[in-house]
Amino acid sequence: MAEIPSSGKVQGTLRQILRLEALLLGLLCLWLFQRSGASWWLFGGLILVPDLTMLGYLAGPRVGAVVYNAGHTLLGPGLLAAIGLGTQSSPALAIALIWGVHIFIDRTLGYGLKYPTAFGDTHLGLIGQAGKGA
Repeated sequence: MAEIPSSGKVQGTLRQILRLEALLLGLLCLWLFQRSGASWWLFGGLILVPDLTMLGYLAGPRVGAVVYNAGHTLLGPGLLAAIGLGTQSSPALAIALIWGVHIFIDRTLGYGLKYPTAFGDTHLGLIGQAGKGA
C-alpha cells in the first residue's frame, strides 16, 4: 500500500491524473470558446492576464500566494461563466472560458496553487529548479 505524503502535495500517479484532467478541461474550454464565436484577438489579448497576479509576490511570498491563488482558482471564472449564462452575456462567458483555459494550461504544466512559503511550492509539487524530476 502506498504511503500518503505528509507534504500537502500531490505526487506520483495522482499528480499525473490531475494534470491529464486539467489538459482535458483546458481543451474543453478552448473548444467551447471556439464554438462561442468570440474573437481570437480577445483570446490572444487576455490569455496571459491572470499571470499579472504574480505581481503580488513583490509584497512577499505570503501576499503573493494569496493574490496568485485568487487569480488561479476556478471560483472567478466559474462565477463569471454563471453570470454570463444567466444574463446571456457572450463577452462574460468568453472571458470566463479564456480564464479557464489559462488555469488549466497552468495545471497541465504542473503550476498549481501556491503555498505561502515560495512561488515554486505548489499543491502539485515543486516547480522550477527545485522541482526537476518531480
